[in-house]
Amino acid sequence: MKKIVIILLLSLSICFIGKANAKEIVTLDKCVDGDTAWLNLNNERIKVRFLAIDTPESTTEKEAFGIEASNFTCNHLKMAKKIEIEYDENSEKLDKYDRHLVWVFIDGELLQEKLIENGYAEVKYLYDDYKYTNTLLEKEKIAKDKNLNIWEDKIKIEKLNYVEITYIAIFITIILILLITKKGRKILTKHIKRKIKTG
Repeated sequence: MKKIVIILLLSLSICFIGKANAKEIVTLDKCVDGDTAWLNLNNERIKVRFLAIDTPESTTEKEAFGIEASNFTCNHLKMAKKIEIEYDENSEKLDKYDRHLVWVFIDGELLQEKLIENGYAEVKYLYDDYKYTNTLLEKEKIAKDKNLNIWEDKIKIEKLNYVEITYIAIFITIILILLITKKGRKILTKHIKRKIKTG
């Protein structure tokens, strides 16, 4: 009798663990932006936040490629024949805004992966070792190497910052050289006097 009880308990626990990570079929209720949507789960309307990614803002704040990321997500959700969500055992189920933190699948493909590989999202908010993180990081590296969408913009900003820092460094170096040398001090003094006169 004890063996039967143990077997039954083990079976129930295996079923429970399997169910915790199982994909659940949902339907689209409303698109929000690139990484958020309202979905219907078991006759309940839930707001979901796509786990482990971040897309540019497109609602209250407008960021570069925010609209494109939002359209990309919305089009894929609307065109999907089957939408599924999966909770990650290493993640909280809800965030501080009561949004469900989930992996989103459209016709069997991970939507987070599609957003990353097309340069509309970056891997973010990793608070644990999530199930598909490695896949996302690989796709992100490829998107970065290709300068796709958000990465093109970020690389331009990085280059601009580098150029600005270089010019500032050159300017400071010239001023220091001028201050150190006697001739330099004379040139600076003459220049300052001329500026004062011309006003």
